[in-house]
Order: sequence, then C-alpha cells, then structure tokens
Amino acid sequence: MGWRLFSLSVFSLSVAAALLGAQAALAQASTPCVNDAPDPFQRGVNFAPLPDGRSWGSTAGVTVAPDGTIWAYDRCGANSCAGSSLDPIIAFSPDGKVLRHFGGGLLQMPHGLTVDASGNVWVTDNAAKDGRGMQVFKFSPGGNILMTLGKPGGGEAPDGLFQPNAVAIAPNGDIFVAQNHTAHGDKSLVSVFSPEGKFIKSFGGKGSGAAELDVPHALAFDAQGRLLVGDRNNNRIALFNRDGGYLGEWKQFSRPSGIVVTPDQMIYVGDSESQSRDPAAYAYNPGCEKGIRFGRLSDAKVLGLIPDQQPMSVSSTAEGVGVDRDGNVFGAEVGPKDLKKYLKK
Repeated sequence: MGWRLFSLSVFSLSVAAALLGAQAALAQASTPCVNDAPDPFQRGVNFAPLPDGRSWGSTAGVTVAPDGTIWAYDRCGANSCAGSSLDPIIAFSPDGKVLRHFGGGLLQMPHGLTVDASGNVWVTDNAAKDGRGMQVFKFSPGGNILMTLGKPGGGEAPDGLFQPNAVAIAPNGDIFVAQNHTAHGDKSLVSVFSPEGKFIKSFGGKGSGAAELDVPHALAFDAQGRLLVGDRNNNRIALFNRDGGYLGEWKQFSRPSGIVVTPDQMIYVGDSESQSRDPAAYAYNPGCEKGIRFGRLSDAKVLGLIPDQQPMSVSSTAEGVGVDRDGNVFGAEVGPKDLKKYLKK
C-alpha cells in the first residue's frame, strides 16, 4: 500500500509539473519592450475618405473581415457621437471605396470593433449619456442589429456593463467583453457570455498581480485558444485560457491599446500612449516608444516596429490595428484623427 501511495504521489507530482511546464511553454517568455526592431513598411497615409466627404474624427477601431472588407468607425467628426445622427460604422473595399455605413444616432462612443467568422460586426459603446451607451452591439454585415449586451446607460454584470472597451468571439462562439476604460476605476474585468448572450462569468479584477487587470483595452484569440488581453495600464499583454485561467504576461510588445492576430499567427500590437518622461504622469512606460510592434506568436519575439510618425502629448499613432491579406497594416488613430494604411516596402 505504501509503495502504491508513493507511486501515486510521484505520478501526481509529475502530472502537475508537466501541466506547469505546458502552461509556461504556452505563455513563452516576457522581455523588456523592443524599440530597435526594423520597420519594413512605407510611411503611413490616409486610407480612405468618409461618406459625403466629411472629415475624420477620432477612431480607435479598424478590422479586416474574412472576405477582405475593411471595417472602421469614425466618432462622428469629433471624439464622440453623442447627439450626432452621422453613421459611425463604415465598410470599405480594399482599395478604399465606401461600401456601406450605418449606426447613426445609436452609439455614444464607439470603441471596440471586431468581425466574427460569419462576417457579423461587433461594436462596443464605451460611454454613457442621457441613459444610453455602455453596451455591445452585434450587427449583420448590412447593419441590422442581431444582439445587444448590457442595459442602456451601463451597470454591473450580469445585466449591465461598465465602459466596455473590446469584444472578441471565442472559437466556440462565446463572447468576451473587456471592461473599464478609467485607470482609477475598480471594474477591470473580462466578462463572458454564451453565443446567445447569456452571462456566464467574469474574471480579472483591478490590480497588477498575476491574473489581475488594469484597463483591459484589447482582446484577441489565437489558434491555440489563448485569450490575449491588452492590459494597458499594466503595460503588458496578459494571457488567459478560455476559462479565465492565467497563463502569463508579455511586456515586449509595450503598452497595448490594440491587438490583432492574423490567420498565419502573427501578432500586431498598437501602442498609442507610452511616455518615459514623467513617472507620475499618465501612461508612464519607462524605456518604451510608441508604435505598432509585430512578431510571431510561436515564440512571442518582436520582429518589427512601425514607429510613431506624428508624436503627440498623449495619444498618437494607432490605437486600433488591422492587417489585410497582403500583410499591409491599418492604424486607427484617436489623437491625429485618421485611419492610416502602411504598405510593405
């Protein structure tokens, strides 16, 4: 009996060690942010005009649909759509022609944007005004509302959402929503909903420790089923499994505002905020420069950096990032109020 118990104990320890080793292998190593990677792209230029020739407002959302359509939003010529009847959600052809637009009068502050495998468009509304906002909308490609998460004006789970920043759809159809855009808030969570919109659970919570979050600003899934969370105020990407189990962190991609994972398992991360001058000021990230970093998910190594080409005091370069089939990069910019396209050299 003693030998059997000993054998079982050794077996259990071996299994636990193997699981920990597998978890570590999944997460790869975290290293200091990379500033000296090559830039293989041409200087970014404005991608497309808006409907009716109106000027771009702030934008933090751009994504490429499975069919190659470029989706983006414009905050109605300003940094908010509150009180505006303009359509903020716009579909572009790959050559920059407007295909369709919708959403006028519906959103207060469009923020997170993604397109699922069926081509449906998901948008988070990050702000509340006059009892509206702080919801997640699922649209058909033609602009019909298919689902709404959260109650108008916001609230707490399971019925409400607080400043939803980003939305990502898991391979099984579960819906993941990142919440809290305020660095001093206490609701930095990722909430999970079933494909039908039923609340399942939340994980995270305000903090800087393992499995904690502080302004989860971006979400993306990779082919391994890992959830990559742009844990912006902690200057890192936090990695979780689909059940909310913590896998580790990456700091080499700097302060993440936007994350995109391409079909060939490359990762592109937009850092629109880092500053190294004042430790007491917002977005302090010592030794890190703004820009779009990219690399392989297989080893989490940064291979390139598109530098900030229009430095501003707080938010410049891309907050949202998209990548087309040819590997060209799109950057959605809040401060410069522009949607730029970066062609390969």
